Amino acid sequence: MGSGFAKKKKEAKMLQQKFQDMQEKLKHEKVVGVSGGGLVTLTLNGEHEMTELKILPECVDPEDVEGLEDLVRAAYHDALKKLEKSSSSGMGMEGFPGFGF
Repeated sequence: MGSGFAKKKKEAKMLQQKFQDMQEKLKHEKVVGVSGGGLVTLTLNGEHEMTELKILPECVDPEDVEGLEDLVRAAYHDALKKLEKSSSSGMGMEGFPGFGF
């Protein structure tokens, strides 16, 4: 077992530390989703929590509540896509031992 086992153990510990560092970075990540040409904007953090929502008054129509709901939903999905893209780009496996992509 000797040095081969010790080397794998060290690599596993490094991998675990990189994963923890990445999780901490994602906590502080923020992305903004936009819909309706800026009528609705919202901000998500790295844990998918909505931290901010802005709705411009001109898109609030009491006769079209469904339209506003669609804009909020679209802004959320826009932010979610950006967050997922940001997360996946930060998770490149080439920096991890044993994953020489």
